[in-house]
Amino acid sequence: MSTEKTLGGLVAAIRKERGWTLREMSDVVGIPLSTLGKVETDKLSLSYDKIQMLTQHLGLSMADFFAQAKSDEPPGKAVTARRSVMAADNSVFVETANYRYEYLCADLTKKRMVPIITEVKARSLAEFGEPVTHPGEEFVYVLEGEVEVHLEFYRPTILREGQGAYIDSQMRHSYVRGNCERAIMLAVCSGDDLDLEATLVDLAERETA
Repeated sequence: MSTEKTLGGLVAAIRKERGWTLREMSDVVGIPLSTLGKVETDKLSLSYDKIQMLTQHLGLSMADFFAQAKSDEPPGKAVTARRSVMAADNSVFVETANYRYEYLCADLTKKRMVPIITEVKARSLAEFGEPVTHPGEEFVYVLEGEVEVHLEFYRPTILREGQGAYIDSQMRHSYVRGNCERAIMLAVCSGDDLDLEATLVDLAERETA
């Protein structure tokens, strides 16, 4: 039977699953031994920043860390058995001035990766307007045509059919249609947001407002 774990219970479960002593875990995560001991016994809590530091040093996302709270499985071992099949009636479409989005596998909620078929419409940065930014990271792969990738800290890059790029989505970024009649790419977005797809759709719909 599944029981919900406290923060201390989560920390203790991860430590034991990895075979660490309290001192070894303290060295790994950068939290003093006495503090970590009080956290494990639920005598002390941690600030959001400290929990974020803890999960980063453990190699876990915040979502993965807190997902263990309602699971009896060891951390990282739970099998969700989630599945969704791409189909014509299993997509959500949103069209903006710059993109036509097709959000795939729409029946599966709270996805940790959000796959999107995107038609790039804008032909120039002037036409595109203000670059976008959102939480997480993304991988884009050009399926048809040519796409110019404009990033806040990099020179523009041209991606042609069969080429891709992986970026930090928090950078201001714009995708512009290159020297072609039609540009289509597959984008896969990921992040700690447990409802990232809803966040992305909301941002897209604001563009149409």
